[in-house]
Amino acid sequence: MNKDSSSEAKKYKVLPIMISLLISGFIGMFSETALNIALSDLMQVLNITPATAQWLTTGYLLTLGILVPVSGLLLQWFTTRQLFITSLSFSIVGTLVAALASSFDVLLIARVLQAVGTGLMLPLMFNTILVIFPPEKRGAAMGIIGLVIMFAPAVGPTLAGILIENLTWNWIFWVSLPFLVIGLIFGSLYMQNVSTITKPKIDILSIILSTIGFGGIVFGFSKAGEGTDGWSSPLVIASIAIGIIALVLFSLRQLSMKKPMMDLRVFKYPMFVVGLIMVFLCMMIILSTMLILPLYLQNGMGLSAFSAGLILLPGGILNGLLSPLMGSLFDKYGPKWLVIPGLAIAAVVLWFFSGITAASATALLIVLHTCLFIGISMIMMPAQTNGLNQLPREMYPDGTAVMNTLQQVAGAIGTAVAVSILSNGISDYMRTSTNPTDPGEAVKAMTVGAQHAFLFAMTIAIVGLVIAFFIRRVHVDKQSMKGPMH
Repeated sequence: MNKDSSSEAKKYKVLPIMISLLISGFIGMFSETALNIALSDLMQVLNITPATAQWLTTGYLLTLGILVPVSGLLLQWFTTRQLFITSLSFSIVGTLVAALASSFDVLLIARVLQAVGTGLMLPLMFNTILVIFPPEKRGAAMGIIGLVIMFAPAVGPTLAGILIENLTWNWIFWVSLPFLVIGLIFGSLYMQNVSTITKPKIDILSIILSTIGFGGIVFGFSKAGEGTDGWSSPLVIASIAIGIIALVLFSLRQLSMKKPMMDLRVFKYPMFVVGLIMVFLCMMIILSTMLILPLYLQNGMGLSAFSAGLILLPGGILNGLLSPLMGSLFDKYGPKWLVIPGLAIAAVVLWFFSGITAASATALLIVLHTCLFIGISMIMMPAQTNGLNQLPREMYPDGTAVMNTLQQVAGAIGTAVAVSILSNGISDYMRTSTNPTDPGEAVKAMTVGAQHAFLFAMTIAIVGLVIAFFIRRVHVDKQSMKGPMH
């Protein structure tokens, strides 16, 4: 049944499909990251603590962690058009509710609705690219997706900063809304059905175990990051333990089923596993630093939301612009010569970040942030594409589901651990402070907490660097388009 993907690519109107996906993906990522810069403002306006504010990120990740594992099943049950339209409808409703929100509870509900939209869109985007592009062109195609996915977080904080200074945080969502509507109209006109509908049997127990497993782990780590009882809280320990047990049962069930909900045979492919670990660690670095740095710039260095956004702008833009180039270099030379230097750059930059103080020069922060995201652009898409390339075509929905699920889990773990390290650093410093009411002491405490959080991110980069030496290029031929050896 499987035809050579290069002959199939001719049947697809690649450009309209890509434009539909890119508009939707861009706005989804924009509203996800633009809110980070608004957290300090939201804490004052809605009268909430940093731990409560973190739930705007955590609630989003928790929804993705629950929904994305089911995406492999959804891709085999519904057409590309159906999933695309459903995804954008959720995003539009969520964005509208967020724009109208005046309380934390309503905003959190809006974030969950947005997350449903993103949770459907991300696997759909990667799966569609794997189907419509032949293997030798996938690196460049993934690079263009990378350009959009990374360009949105780049302009998000800056644009959000301008909106917060001149209007209110609600405008972050009012600005997104028309683009989502345009994406929906464009996609309704031009999106083609590219996936194969096989309608596998729905196993309710697998869905329940997956929801409890991934949901429990994301919830547990997020709760730990709140810093009340932290990691010793019975609720945290119970959530993570129940999550792990449910995942073990989920995995055993998938391996025993003739047609599993998520085909764990993808783990038989070594380069997929290496790529998965790289992406997992990379997401932890990205999301932990993208949460800690804006908080430190505003609360530690006293910068406005707009100024903080401007500092983060060059790195994000350069990362976006470099993604297609890295994709092309990957197509030409393979992953090793990109991923290893990328992780080395990230580790060195994060070591420098662990020494920042309130007196650090703005130029230094811009250079460090830019270098970090150059490193990230060398790791993310090459490792991801190389890993997915090793899978046979019928496993693409499972491979993208596994990779996207673990990205969300990584994001939750990264942000939770970083926030808890930040909070512990602040409280440890304040306990030993001779004059805790002095505003200067609060800044020093914030500095210590942020430095510790960056050391945590550096450790992750070093672990990734060691694993990166095992990566090797996957040569895609006709044989690799078939299943594993039986």
